[in-house]
Amino acid sequence: MGINYSPEETGIAPYTAGLAEHLAAKGYSVVAVTGLPSYPQWRAYDGYRRLLWKRESINGVDVRRRWHYVPRQQSAIRRGLYEGTFLLTGLSALALPRPDMIVGIVPSLSGGLLARLVAWRFRVPYGLIFQDLVGQAAKQSGVGGGGRVATAVRAAEGWAARRAAAVGIIAEGFRPYLESLGVDAKRIYRVRNWTHVEAPSMDRGLVRKQLGLPKDAVVCIHAGNMGYKQGLENVIECARLAAERDGRLLFVLIGDGNRRSHLEALAGQYKLPNLRFLPLQSKALFPNTLAAADLLLVNQRGTVGDMSLPGKLTAYFVSGQPVIAAVARDSETAREVAVSGAGVVVEPDDPEALLGAIDDLLGDPAKCDRLGAAGKRWAQEKLTAAAALTDYEAFIKALLPADSSEGRSTLRAAA
Repeated sequence: MGINYSPEETGIAPYTAGLAEHLAAKGYSVVAVTGLPSYPQWRAYDGYRRLLWKRESINGVDVRRRWHYVPRQQSAIRRGLYEGTFLLTGLSALALPRPDMIVGIVPSLSGGLLARLVAWRFRVPYGLIFQDLVGQAAKQSGVGGGGRVATAVRAAEGWAARRAAAVGIIAEGFRPYLESLGVDAKRIYRVRNWTHVEAPSMDRGLVRKQLGLPKDAVVCIHAGNMGYKQGLENVIECARLAAERDGRLLFVLIGDGNRRSHLEALAGQYKLPNLRFLPLQSKALFPNTLAAADLLLVNQRGTVGDMSLPGKLTAYFVSGQPVIAAVARDSETAREVAVSGAGVVVEPDDPEALLGAIDDLLGDPAKCDRLGAAGKRWAQEKLTAAAALTDYEAFIKALLPADSSEGRSTLRAAA
């Protein structure tokens, strides 16, 4: 139970939908109680606007969509309405046939709360999969008013997690926070997100031509959500500094989000010739776009620590390009970049440091090659769907009632 699901192609949705479809293929009967697709644009997709509910069958999964408020701009109040409306409409799951187990996806927080409430009603086990830590996000993401509600969000998150029969975490750094909420360490399972994009296959020059990028530029790409957490003002300021010093560099921000219009306005004030905004790319073109870059950027506010592990890294690694992470050194992002060997970590919120790291890498092509090769190797060894879904199956089996047959059960999962 949770808000994000296919046809969203970025963020959490590909992993939740991938898990649901994998279980359906294994013989489980899977129902996904979910919301209106709206990420990362933060507006409901065409075909889903002004709907109160919709039922779809997607790759063997019975998908039940429910209306909820979608905020165009982020604040604590708007986020509360987003979560609260889905919590209310998602309670319609109480009218479904009794399941054998329930899985809640966090975030949204409402996905975790719904999982506990509906599991209590049906007297069945439930589990939670933490893609982000919502209480930590309220403190760290920079969303207006988040700090004031962090204590209440943490309490709600703990209430949802403590009774879960199993808790899945996509980053090892999530473990201390959940244990501090009272979750039994023996019930915490490490699971991994996987690389859900294909390996690049197109000629770099052709891709650049298709995107309108100069073939001789040094292209630095940041792809994905453009929200508060990403703090992309840092990249824009870095582009301003670079425009004064190095005409080779071209910064490209790809994606969408509730801060994109603000970032475009800021870039417009500077009139930067070396900064471009591109929309979300198609599933087929996206990995080729990343491979057409010279450097791939991950940027986060310095306050972001253990709240999340960006899904973009799984795609970055498979591209074979070096990664520069302007993030806090104690963050989950920094740990993943370090353990993969795919990139370098520099101080966040410091455009001079970011530009210096870019210059250093450009001056050492052999190091760039080593980092890119390490990322591709990490993706091939650790981030395959087969390996990740094996871990997810162990998590799911921890929820199975003792008298259930191993291969066939009914699962209420919402994405």
